Amino acid sequence: MVPETIDLSTPAFSFEFRAAGGLALTAYGLPDLPWALPSSGLFAVEVAGRRIDGRAAELTVAGVALREEPPGRRTLSLSLRHDELGLAIEYHAALYAGTALMESWLTVRNIGAEPLHLTRLDSLVLDLPAGSYERLSFTGSWGLEFEPERAPLTEAVVLESRAGRSSHGHVPWFALIRDGHSVLAGAVAWSGNWVVRLEPGAAGVALSGGLHDWAFTAELAPGAAIEAPPVVVALAAGSALNTVASQYALVGRQYWYPHNALADQLPVEWNHWWSYEDKDLDEAVFRRNVDVASELGIEVCTLDAGWFGQSDPGSHWYEQRGDWDTVNAARFPSGLRALSDYVHERGMAFGLWCEIEAVGKAARLAHERPDLLATRNGEPLGYVCLGSPAGQAWALATLDQLISAYRCDWVKLDFNLDPGAGCDRDDHGHGPGDGLYAHYRGYYGMLAALRERHPHVVLENCSSGGLRIDLGLARQTHMAFLSDPDWPEHSLQCFWGASLMLAPSALLHWGYAEWSHAEHRCQHFDPRDPALRPHQVDYYTRISMLRRFGFSQRLPDLPGWVAARYQDQIADYKAHVRRFVREAELLRLSGQPRRFGEGERWAAFQYRMPGGAEHLLAVFRLPGGAPAWHVVPEGMDPERGYTLTWLGEDRAEAHSGAELTRGIHFELPEEGSALVLLR
Repeated sequence: MVPETIDLSTPAFSFEFRAAGGLALTAYGLPDLPWALPSSGLFAVEVAGRRIDGRAAELTVAGVALREEPPGRRTLSLSLRHDELGLAIEYHAALYAGTALMESWLTVRNIGAEPLHLTRLDSLVLDLPAGSYERLSFTGSWGLEFEPERAPLTEAVVLESRAGRSSHGHVPWFALIRDGHSVLAGAVAWSGNWVVRLEPGAAGVALSGGLHDWAFTAELAPGAAIEAPPVVVALAAGSALNTVASQYALVGRQYWYPHNALADQLPVEWNHWWSYEDKDLDEAVFRRNVDVASELGIEVCTLDAGWFGQSDPGSHWYEQRGDWDTVNAARFPSGLRALSDYVHERGMAFGLWCEIEAVGKAARLAHERPDLLATRNGEPLGYVCLGSPAGQAWALATLDQLISAYRCDWVKLDFNLDPGAGCDRDDHGHGPGDGLYAHYRGYYGMLAALRERHPHVVLENCSSGGLRIDLGLARQTHMAFLSDPDWPEHSLQCFWGASLMLAPSALLHWGYAEWSHAEHRCQHFDPRDPALRPHQVDYYTRISMLRRFGFSQRLPDLPGWVAARYQDQIADYKAHVRRFVREAELLRLSGQPRRFGEGERWAAFQYRMPGGAEHLLAVFRLPGGAPAWHVVPEGMDPERGYTLTWLGEDRAEAHSGAELTRGIHFELPEEGSALVLLR
């Protein structure tokens, strides 16, 4: 017996629809704050040029399943049939306890006798009520990640990526602030091409999105099925973004992100890349840095690009990608296992960089295994197509061998190219129009299998810095690297934006790195500059301590006082800060800082532990900021007393909660910072 009305509402969130004669959404929103109209179709597919959504009268409800597994996650699955087209659609909605967050996706199956031509998969379709809407979204390109777009929604807007990498174009996250009194934040959990359409009209705003329909077609043979990527939406009263961001973080930590002991430790990392790019690194240099890293309290040492390929001191990493079975013996005559053992003997974990998808022009792989290569119109695209079962098997076996042979504890997975619409070969097990879709399904499956084989290994997601940051890869890797550049204002801008979608514990960025070839106008940090002052070193380091953090600097060449300063900051991070990054709710107490001297010139963040008894304030004065600033922390109990302790300073004060509700006065030098514990 199929119920006519299905209600998944909670005290804080309504989700209810009628399942007869097509799906009619009867409630979606917060108490007294509806966010959708009954005309909403919930999903949409396009088959042979014909659009079918949840309102289609030809759809019949064949079954309903409700389950709560794991505890706190309630999932509804509706089985629908369109007998005329020979189509079965399974619509899924997952809700999470303690939140107003919903995740929706669909599976389409051919139950007819003829192939089906599928050209569109929208995992979410909502008709939003009339009102005054403001849109916030972000664009992303190399070194310009999380650039904000904020404007009234008065005309149709398409947010998308067509690069084949999720956050190259727009970032797959957006927010709509309605009439200044409530917020809807949405995200597409997909690493390839995606789309969100926002189309205002007289009746309201039509919202739809999911997998991009640009250059996408899928031929479903009889019995075949395809699953669309999830779209996630969260609601909050008021106009503050912290409330929706906290829901994404809470659900991510509890249900989406993978975990293991080393990843959950939030270890401090050293990576050689910017300070010793490619041919600037060899075995002796790496060992010298490992020695200093152990003295500073660093916990992971990562060998980045340049270790593989031809045994030639002058070979270039980009051209050699794909030949992961060879080690450049001219640079590493003892091999990588010897370096790994050297790191482990000093009590640290060993990390290794690998761009497993990519194939360089000089790689043997391109000639020895042409069957693996992604092509379009007969031209190579520069990567292994993981939509091919052979490609998946090769990638898994290669990473498995690297981890086992070199005792890797951490693998940095990079991807430095744009696949665009993806592979169109006809011998890879996918069709000419769904090669990119198949590649990412294959990549996710390969990563899941790798974690099953090596559950202790940490997987880091990187793609030319931050050009593939999304909720799809966040379910397969332990963290996302934010951006290649990391000068302070840029780092703060990226963190402010990225933490709206991902918890700080799922983000990694280094402190102000020392680039050996400083081509970027803002990337010019020199820890040996005689004009450098201790408060600047603290500022550069503490900004990166807001999340997972590390260093890319020439450690043996550091001045003694700088090394001592790093040692103290690392100790503070381990003893005090990373517990907040791992467990606490992040609150933005200021607007988004901007990377080129624009926007906020002070930045403040608050971490609030569950229960509200402990807080951490991080305050920064950017260049051009006024000499003093007033910070008002959130959630202070006027009836309680608090002890304020300044990390790195011999300073502690007692304040009443009533005093703190009026704010804390900060006076800092330019490029000054404060970390304050409130208990």
